[in-house]
Amino acid sequence: MTWLYAVAGSSAALLFVYLIYALLRAERF
Repeated sequence: MTWLYAVAGSSAALLFVYLIYALLRAERF
């Protein structure tokens, strides 16, 4: 069951990074 937490954590971190990237890109333009 530990792999489930690992997958959820990695996907959540990836989504968070993408969200910040989109926010910074929107502020620039």
